[in-house]
Formats: sequence, C-alpha cells, structure tokens
Amino acid sequence: MTSLLSYLKHVREEFAHIVWPTNRTAIAHTLVVVLIAAAIALLVGVLDGAFSAVVSRVAGG
Repeated sequence: MTSLLSYLKHVREEFAHIVWPTNRTAIAHTLVVVLIAAAIALLVGVLDGAFSAVVSRVAGG
C-alpha cells in the first residue's frame, strides 16, 4: 500500500510539470486532426471506388 501511495504522490508531482495548451491551441489542433482524417477517408473512398471499378471490369461483372 505504501508503494501505491508513493506512486500516486509522484504522479501528482509530475502533473505540476505539464504545460497544458490554451483552448485556442487545443481547438486548432483538433480541427487539424479532423480535417486530415476527413481527407484520408475521402482518399481511401475514392481509391476504393476506382479499384472496385477496375476489378468489376476485369471480372466481367
């Protein structure tokens, strides 16, 4: 039990060293991640459609 309390004490000390982002920075980074994810999803969708069309023509379907 002592080691657990010691661990939690160290965790609390480490939290004091964290530099948290501002709301504006957090929102900006979140938007960047969402836009990149949407772009990748769009790219994968377009490639999937293209490859499906090619396979469909090759397979005669």
